[in-house]
Formats: sequence, C-alpha cells, structure tokens
Amino acid sequence: MKKLFNQIFFLKKSKSGSGSLSTIYLRITVGGIRTEISTQKQCDAAKWNPQAGRLNGKTEETRTLNSYLNAVEHRIYEIHKQLIVDDIEITGELIKSKFLGICERPRMLVEIYKCHNEQFAALVGKEFSAGTLKKFKTALSSLEAFIKWKFNKADLPINSLNYQFVTDYEFYLKSLRGLQHNSAMGIIKKLKKIVRQCVANEWIDKDPFMNYKIKTHETHRAYLLEAELSIIAEKHFSVERLSQVRDIFLFSCFTGLSYSDVVKLTSMDIVTGIDNEKWIFANRTKTDEASRVPLLPTALAIIEKYRNHPKTSNTGKLLPVLSNQRLNSYLKELADACSINKELTFHCARHTFATTVTLTNGVPIESVSKMLGHKNLRTTQIYAKVLDRKVSDDMKVLREKFSENIKFRASK
Repeated sequence: MKKLFNQIFFLKKSKSGSGSLSTIYLRITVGGIRTEISTQKQCDAAKWNPQAGRLNGKTEETRTLNSYLNAVEHRIYEIHKQLIVDDIEITGELIKSKFLGICERPRMLVEIYKCHNEQFAALVGKEFSAGTLKKFKTALSSLEAFIKWKFNKADLPINSLNYQFVTDYEFYLKSLRGLQHNSAMGIIKKLKKIVRQCVANEWIDKDPFMNYKIKTHETHRAYLLEAELSIIAEKHFSVERLSQVRDIFLFSCFTGLSYSDVVKLTSMDIVTGIDNEKWIFANRTKTDEASRVPLLPTALAIIEKYRNHPKTSNTGKLLPVLSNQRLNSYLKELADACSINKELTFHCARHTFATTVTLTNGVPIESVSKMLGHKNLRTTQIYAKVLDRKVSDDMKVLREKFSENIKFRASK
C-alpha cells in the first residue's frame, strides 16, 4: 500500500536567539511519520509566508532564496520518485539520507550472490566440491535471467524482495525454463541460503521466505535387485570398455562410493581395519565427511584385477575410471546388453549398495549411514527403500501367526 507523502518548509527560531532571523527547515511526512532537514538557510520571520512555505517580496535576495527552496523541493520529489521506481520501501529517514548524500548504495541481490559464489569457489577442494559450485553458478544464471524477464533490470536491491518475488521465480523456473518441481525447488533453496545470510547480516528486515515452504516430491530412485546385480556380474563382454565400465559400476555397488569418490581413490586409501580385513578410509568429496567401508569380496577382486593396469600404474589411482559422462553413456549400452529395463546411471550403484546390498540383508541403517558418509540419518533414509522382498519376509511371519491362531471357514 502506498504511503502518503508530502513536504513543507517551516521556520525554527535560532537557538542563539540572534535577532529576528530563523532557520528554514524542510519537514518530510511519509505515512504520518515526520522527518526534518535543516536547509542551513536563514530568513527574517516577518517576511515568511507559512502557507506558501516561501519568502514574501520581490528583492533579489528573496528570489534567490525562494529559487533555492524550489530546487530542494524538486530534489526531494526526484528522490521519492526513484525509490518508487526501484520498489524500495520509502521512509523519511531514507529520503533525508539520500538528500544529504550519506546513504549507502542499496545492497544488490545479484551482486551479493556473485560474492557468495566467489567465496565458495575459494573453498572448493577444501570444504566444498566443484560440482556444488557449478550448481550455484547455474542457479545464479537462472536468477539473472528471471530478473531481466520480470523487471527488465540486471539487478535488484535485496530489500525489494518479498513473498511474491519468490513465487514468481518458482513460476518462471517451471514454466519458461521448463524445470521439474524438484529441480526448481533445488534452485530456490540456493536463493534461500543467500537471503538468509542477508537477514543474518541485517541487510534486509523481513525474510521473504517466512511464509514460503520448500517442498519436494518423492521420486523413484533406481537401484538394482540382487538378480539384476548377478546378471551384470556374470555377463561376459567381448568389448573391453564395457567390461571395464561394468567393473567400476560393480565396485560402486559393493562400496556405496559416488563417482567423485571412486575417481580419486588411491592405494593409500586401502587400510587394514579393526577386524584385520581391508577397508576404504576416505573423506567424501561432496561433504568432506569421513566414509569407512569394509571391502566385500567382489570389490576386492576388482581392485586386484586392475592392480597392474596401465592407467592405474601411470596415475597412481586405484581404478581406471572414465569420465562421468562416458561412464553413464556406456551404462545405457550395458543395460541393453544385459536386458535390464532400467535407466542405469553411476549414481544408481550407490542406491543399490544402500538398498539391495546392505539394508535388504539386515545391515542396520546406522551402519549404512556411516559407510555412505552421511552427516545425518535423515539423508540415509532417502535410500532406505522398503523392498518387496523385505515386505514379503515380514508378512510371511504374520501370515503364519494368523493361520495358526485364527481359523476362518467360508460358508457355502
């Protein structure tokens, strides 16, 4: 809602009490709140016209002073008009600060976002991953495009953000950019992080996300069943690259490591654990959380197979891993060769470890969380799909109990 705005000049007696001279002040009223500014000009109170807010008379001195007051009044109107154009909340103190030249330039949203990304980039490899930085850069690019589309501007003051800005941004991401709901929510979540930092720094008074709930839809995460895992493991590939891709994929299925974690593994990451068996001791690339994984026989066999491979010998890496893009491309070919009607990606291996390899076989979710390198159990629960086999086993016990205790005879 627009706030009523007006301005008027008035006189204040000089504190020194020198003669009949009074100081001319400007009173700005915004929404009923008054703010006063001294013009640093004085005049004879007897010549002052309070209704007009100007001096009476036609002398050169009078015309000069009235002209100055006109210029001040015009400047105040210009400041007020610009604040409306910039959609900035108008207060008398803000107008006064701008008029006196003591107001800081408004903090701008895109500028703050870019600063965040620059600081983030400096910590890549120390606290954050390059992949996460890439996502923030993509999110910033979409925000800049939205501001250009909606406001025809390159940037906006951070204090101009409100609830409608966020909902309009969601609409833009889903309609014009064609993003799915969860993808849009991921981008908005990144904007929320930037805004929360601004709130913490007191650069913005009200959080535009206060009444906005970020909710994601549950999605189906592909994973392999035990039978499908056996088909891939036992399949003979005459093409070496497919055999190599199969082995790296299986290694992830039996360790739960992501692509970024597998690609950086070296022989130094293989240690003897408290059970005198071989373990992987490494920190996750994405979160820098410790991941401790006992090596199962399949994983150990794959490591041994590539111990003297030219690529591992020359690079010091544990396994000859291809680029993520090529791996995922070849996995589609591998799925066709094995007649598996699922969209195989490398991340599917991590889901397979969490569900088919561990949880389905009775490994407690706390242990799975530790091996996956998750910060909290809620993240692990995303992977904890209840498989049909587990439901069947649980219901089998119940079925036997009721078949013994409750006999039902259908009437003919």
